[in-house]
Amino acid sequence: MKISNKGSLRNMNKDKFRKLMLGSKDKEGILKMTLIYLLLISIGFIYIYPILHMVSTSFMTLDDLLDSSINWIPSSLNLSNYMQAAKSMDFWKSFLQSVIIAGLPTLCNMFSCALIGYGLARFEFPFKKVILAIIIFSFILPDQITMIPTYVLYSNIGILGTIWGFILPAILGMGINAQIYILIFYYFFQQIPNALIEAAQVDGVGYFQSFLRVSIPSSVPAFITVGLFSFVWYWNNSYLTQMYVTGVLQESGWTTLVVQLKNFSSNYSEYAVTANTTITSLNESINMSGTVLSILPLLVLYLVFQKYFVESVDRSGITGE
Repeated sequence: MKISNKGSLRNMNKDKFRKLMLGSKDKEGILKMTLIYLLLISIGFIYIYPILHMVSTSFMTLDDLLDSSINWIPSSLNLSNYMQAAKSMDFWKSFLQSVIIAGLPTLCNMFSCALIGYGLARFEFPFKKVILAIIIFSFILPDQITMIPTYVLYSNIGILGTIWGFILPAILGMGINAQIYILIFYYFFQQIPNALIEAAQVDGVGYFQSFLRVSIPSSVPAFITVGLFSFVWYWNNSYLTQMYVTGVLQESGWTTLVVQLKNFSSNYSEYAVTANTTITSLNESINMSGTVLSILPLLVLYLVFQKYFVESVDRSGITGE
């Protein structure tokens, strides 16, 4: 009896140890959670390391850069790097124009793609699957293939070198990465219960009114997701912005922070020539300061809308009838 009791006790202890390490249906195990956190920390470090290095370098003086003993913590916070970078980039003008160039097409994208997604989700018509296939195919099609024909088209209709080069395609549901937004709205509108739409139609509401009064209020998470994605993609796109809006052969007067950063060396050289006071020669710290200034508005935007963005991704998984 004593031997059997010891054996059962040993088995119970092994079972408890196994559940503690590997987990059970009700509780995660220590080993599993350790591996998950190690993986998350490793991935997070890969993304955060360049940002930390960039911010640290942006505050360094030229002496700090030449001093091999200083790697991360600068001897002093050299804010003049940011002042010189901001003046050479014409920060406030570039910032306001960046908000306009990224914001207006984003608003147009949100409405046009929502309308297209609603039509695909709520109506049955011939060649619907073909249209969805074309939307997906047009997304995987490289931009380089359509870039020259689009440039010629914009030049012929007279919108090249103006903000209409971004706004007009967005109004027609053909903005940058608009295919992704259409699919997001398409799958989201499919999850809205049909009972809501039918109840609105019983009350005498038409299709377009049901879209405005029922579908849009129920799809706020999708609008937040599409809005953030669209704004970031327009903000970070320097090549198409230069080609269609700011101008390649002739400048239009429009610019963005990312375009200014792309031309940072030439802009800083012009600023150095026109400046009345002696400024520091261009170095890595000033380059990093300009990079921080170009991504800082996006970081602030994400910090402000982080809660709503996470909630929108979470709520977009609800199921309907």
